[in-house]
Amino acid sequence: MKRLLLIGLALSSVLPLTALTHAAPPRLIVRGDDMGYSHSGNEAILKCYKEGIETSIEVIVPSPWFPEAAKMLADNPNVDVGIHLALTSEWDNVKWRPVADCPSLRDADGYFFPMIQRNKSYPGRSLVENKWQLADVEKEFRAQIELGRKKITRISHVSGHMGCSAVTAEVKTLTKKLAQEYGIDIAPEELGVKSISYAGPRATSDQKRESFLKALMRLDDDQTYLFVDHPGLDTPELRAIHHIGYENVAVDRQGVTDVWTDPRVREFIKANGIELISYRDLKK
Repeated sequence: MKRLLLIGLALSSVLPLTALTHAAPPRLIVRGDDMGYSHSGNEAILKCYKEGIETSIEVIVPSPWFPEAAKMLADNPNVDVGIHLALTSEWDNVKWRPVADCPSLRDADGYFFPMIQRNKSYPGRSLVENKWQLADVEKEFRAQIELGRKKITRISHVSGHMGCSAVTAEVKTLTKKLAQEYGIDIAPEELGVKSISYAGPRATSDQKRESFLKALMRLDDDQTYLFVDHPGLDTPELRAIHHIGYENVAVDRQGVTDVWTDPRVREFIKANGIELISYRDLKK
């Protein structure tokens, strides 16, 4: 059954769902990605958990602000956490390197390549354009998982930053093997979880909110969904983080934080009986 809502930029009230059946309500995972990429990102991601609708957090272990992220997560022990396996360092003004000694995964300066797939703005600087070795990918993924589990003892799952965990069939198989080996194998796509995104424009906070609510209207009963985005704060730090083709990072990610902490969004979710869950709940 679809959600019922009156939508407008001056939205002030929502209509509760009229229960016409006894079907279970939709379940929704709201996943905040890339914790560790910046200080303001860390603050925003945690804010969206404590004050908003976020239910799971992905952390990038080799990222520059990972130590702070680990401390923050230690202070909030109920947060569901996944390791966001990374093989790229995409931003122009801030970089990170492999955790392990993996020569085939490094660029000339020792950082991860900025992109996974070919990108005309970064010619020759994607992983697939270079002679990466599967053995190095396994070594690096293991190092990230082990350091992540050392600093954050309740890791429940893994995912791939910029699609790195499925760049080839061999890497996808490797990622699955490691998740099983380390006891962190929760794969939403294998459990019938459907990915959703904004249902409309998302350039501003208002547009994001309306498009997010439209997406929630389309959720069906008895189904589980995953919504992924990247909270941030519009600060001088985040304004300095960008790459070619994605220059409005601070405004864009502040919009995510605004939507996920918006009382109107929380009210709609409550009024329509949408159940917010985490990755850990998929195993129950």
